[in-house]
Formats: sequence, C-alpha cells, structure tokens
Amino acid sequence: MLSHEEQREIEGEMRHYPQKAAVAIDALKIVQKHRGWVSDEALQDISAFIGVGVSDLDSVATFYNLIFRKPVGRHVVYMCDSVSCWIMGGSSVIDRFLACAGAGPGQTNADGRFTLLPIVCLGACDRAPVVMIDDDLHVNLDPANVELILNAYP
Repeated sequence: MLSHEEQREIEGEMRHYPQKAAVAIDALKIVQKHRGWVSDEALQDISAFIGVGVSDLDSVATFYNLIFRKPVGRHVVYMCDSVSCWIMGGSSVIDRFLACAGAGPGQTNADGRFTLLPIVCLGACDRAPVVMIDDDLHVNLDPANVELILNAYP
C-alpha cells in the first residue's frame, strides 16, 4: 500500500500532466525515494493508484537505469566509465572504489553501505574522472583520495 505521503507527492506531480498515466516515472521515483527501491508490490500499488498496468510500469522501471528494481545500499556510487573518464585515469579510480568498498560493479557490499554502479556518463567530462555518490558529484578524482571520499558516507 502506498503511504499517505507517497500518494500526496504523486498527486502533486499529477497536476503537471494532462493524463494521470503520464506520472508513471515520477511515481516510481517518489516510491524509490521513500523506500530505496521499487519492489513488485510497490509496482502493483502504483499501478492501482495511477491506472497504468503493472507490466507497463515494469517496462518503464527497467528501462531507466536510475530506478532500482532490487534493494541497493544506503549509498549508491555511480562510477562514470565514459571515454573521457577513462582517458583521464578513471579505470584506476574505479578499481580503487571497488577495492575500498569491497564490492564489484553492480553489487552491494556485505554491510549494505554501498552499491557500485557503472554509468555511461555523468556529464562532467571537463572534470574527469568523476563519480556521483547519491546526489553528490566528486570530480578530478585520484585513486589516493577514494577512501577519504567513501569515509564521508556512513
């Protein structure tokens, strides 16, 4: 069941669209914000609330790589693996993130603190290599400062 707050936020977004079904992406993002990810049960609840089929919602959720269909860690680390980051030493930065966090690409570490996700581009090529942790962009990275950065996220 969607919480009253989730329903209120989804209804607030519905005002921006001529059709209720157009709020599907926003509804998925709202539920994820509150729960950390979008479960099968949440898809069913969203479906009933906005009148979009569960399979259609699942198609939308699995298309967008920023909608999580399985649980993620407390912090999500988006590791840019674009050409710009790679040229600027991004592969050694990514290797250091993987080693310090103790998980592989697409995995969550054992204590549930970090989920490490490769992403094609974070839009900061002029400051490569970069990663984004939750909503924080970290730029001009060097493998030597990765552990310090991760320590800032309990």
